[in-house]
Amino acid sequence: MRILGIDPGIAIVGFGFIDKQGSKCVPVQYGCIQTEAHTPEEERLLHVYEGIVQLIDKYKPDAVALEKLFFNRNVTTAMTVSQARGVMVLAATQKGLPIAEYTPMQVKQAIVGYGKAEKKQVQEMTRMFLKLQAIPKPDDVADALAVAICHAHSYTLNSKLNEVLRK
Repeated sequence: MRILGIDPGIAIVGFGFIDKQGSKCVPVQYGCIQTEAHTPEEERLLHVYEGIVQLIDKYKPDAVALEKLFFNRNVTTAMTVSQARGVMVLAATQKGLPIAEYTPMQVKQAIVGYGKAEKKQVQEMTRMFLKLQAIPKPDDVADALAVAICHAHSYTLNSKLNEVLRK
């Protein structure tokens, strides 16, 4: 199973593709889509949308996992990132891909085993899970890979639960 993990943003969208092979997660490709500051918002949204579509077409994931947005201060930023997230959901939906969403706490719980873990702990565990030489940069990329790993673990658990419930 190939999973596309996304850390939504408008300036930087982190993405990470992993393959779930048995109990292992193997990195396929990761990086970020960046938009230029001071560019009209609609152009930035189009750039994000087209970038996600190109990635889906190239790497052909079986599922998309996104981090749920959490903002407690800047409403303007929250609205802009929500719009960017919307074009990501649109791109995945147009390609017929199932979409899963995870809160930052769920991702931390899945990666570190503690829902209030520090960002550095999540990044280091993500590096270790994927056997990477270094923590991916910028942070948005490491976050996207963590979301993909979270989905890989959650999908496996949910599949097993569904099997048991069917019996």
